[in-house]
Amino acid sequence: MEGEARKPGERRLQILQTLAAMLQEPKPEKITTAALAARVGVSEAALYRHFSSKAQMYEGLIEFIEQTLLGLIARITADTPSPAAQIEAILGMLLSFAEKNPGMTRVLIGDALVHENERLQKRINQLHDRIEAQLRQCLRFCGDRQSELSAPLANLLQCVVVGRWHQFAKSGFARPPGGDIELLLSRLLGVQPA
Repeated sequence: MEGEARKPGERRLQILQTLAAMLQEPKPEKITTAALAARVGVSEAALYRHFSSKAQMYEGLIEFIEQTLLGLIARITADTPSPAAQIEAILGMLLSFAEKNPGMTRVLIGDALVHENERLQKRINQLHDRIEAQLRQCLRFCGDRQSELSAPLANLLQCVVVGRWHQFAKSGFARPPGGDIELLLSRLLGVQPA
């Protein structure tokens, strides 16, 4: 299996997909390179031909998460004229992404990064800050009431999302993160649920 000819980057992608799949197991355990290599069907040395460290593997997952979430946020803000609708779409997308990618959710909440290089958690924190900044920007255009409260309200919305991610992960991925988000948003933003 190791000797098969593969397209450049194909094994690297397989390693990242396998790592993400291991992270979505309901009862998480610390993932070792030996367990990952066994699941991929290669030697540990083969893993290190594609990634210099386990931290670099997690960075690959974080990079995928960043590109996906920030790309979708950019598309939402470009295609959705109403700031309130942008906020609702962004929050819905963030919760939907978690539900579709449980392993990535454990990375987003930092659960999978415990005992790993601290720069990984810093990078996730920066992603959270960028998402919150985008929510704050949308809130500034929502009207007078939200404009003056844009920073604390953006923080509250970000906390709701992260809290829902936590509940989802801690429930063994049994409690969907979306739930009654439209009702919650209608109360927080003073808009009618869709």
